[in-house]
Amino acid sequence: MAKIIPIKDLKNTAQISELCHVAEEPVYVTKNGYGDMVIMSMDLYEKMLYQQELIYEIGISEGQIREGKTKDAFAALEEMRRKHGV
Repeated sequence: MAKIIPIKDLKNTAQISELCHVAEEPVYVTKNGYGDMVIMSMDLYEKMLYQQELIYEIGISEGQIREGKTKDAFAALEEMRRKHGV
């Protein structure tokens, strides 16, 4: 379940840091009852960046498939073997 805290709670940085690491999800910060910011641990941030990059790369691959820019796996392996003298 999402963690939501008021902006005044940011004063206790050690507690907020612990919350971000324990929650393993973004922590939403409200100001005057409305969403204002999102904070998270560096580990979670890096995981989210990796997932975003992976989704982007899958999109590129799907586009290449639609455009017919693919090779047969056996032909590609044979080409690599010839290229590297294996």
